[in-house]
Amino acid sequence: MPYPAYLSADPGGLLSRKADLLEARSSPCLLCPHKCGVRRLEGQRGKCRLGTETLVASASPHFGEEAPLVGERGSGTIFFSSCNMACVFCQNYEISHFPGGDELTAEQLAGVMLRLQRLGCHNINLVTPTHVVHAIVRALAIAAPRGLRIPLVYNCGGYESVESLRLLEGVVDIYMPDIKYSSNDEALRYSGVKDYWERAKDAVREMHRQAGDLEIDGSGVARRGVLVRHLVLPGDIAGTARVLEFIARDISRDTYVNVMDQYRPCFKASRIPELSRTLSRSEYLQSITEARRAGLSRGLPDWL
Repeated sequence: MPYPAYLSADPGGLLSRKADLLEARSSPCLLCPHKCGVRRLEGQRGKCRLGTETLVASASPHFGEEAPLVGERGSGTIFFSSCNMACVFCQNYEISHFPGGDELTAEQLAGVMLRLQRLGCHNINLVTPTHVVHAIVRALAIAAPRGLRIPLVYNCGGYESVESLRLLEGVVDIYMPDIKYSSNDEALRYSGVKDYWERAKDAVREMHRQAGDLEIDGSGVARRGVLVRHLVLPGDIAGTARVLEFIARDISRDTYVNVMDQYRPCFKASRIPELSRTLSRSEYLQSITEARRAGLSRGLPDWL
């Protein structure tokens, strides 16, 4: 397959048609599993709290992502405002729960992508793209014929529609879902989604079908594939062992997995007893043990 994937699309042709199809899914909105059914193109707002607008909170080279994304020159992150989830412990709650930032047209968003490439970024990292994916593909249809040539990273919370993801085949190079829970009850309690586990599993299966295991070039930079994140929560609220077993059994033991230990009680979490503390070292060590027991190794810390 051509690299990046979207270069296989006829500029202004297939990408524009995919944007049309995704836009049609936005009104009535079926872009994500909430299937709100609101007419966003008429200004109605659903679970994501957005209508027609595409809000960008920031866009710059970022050096805090996983090593295969950062390389030497950084990951070109575009942080989109709002979200289709409502995590009470969100570390980016200022933009996910309270939409703000700059309202960009597709032309302007294409310009942002090209600027990040000129700055030397290894990729375009779309952070929380689910609810504005139609606008992203529209911008890509403008940016690609103007010379965009770096991989596209789909950095999401895992609550995705397989139907929408299928329209991204041949568009996205690297999928980076954060599998947050293996329990629907916990997902509903802490993130406001009732069917998270089933939808996340289906989504990651589709992502892997499209992109496969993470491919890293000779300079250590990711080119294509799936990279899975999982944030370990206090008291095993996330159901970590079950998440890791699913990845190893149903996706691939060669999946690149970032088992994250940086939980801290942000936003409303400090007022929720079970979430009001940081992760203990023993809890994190146990999660790494569970990952290795499941047969996973790529992405795990080599100092443990």
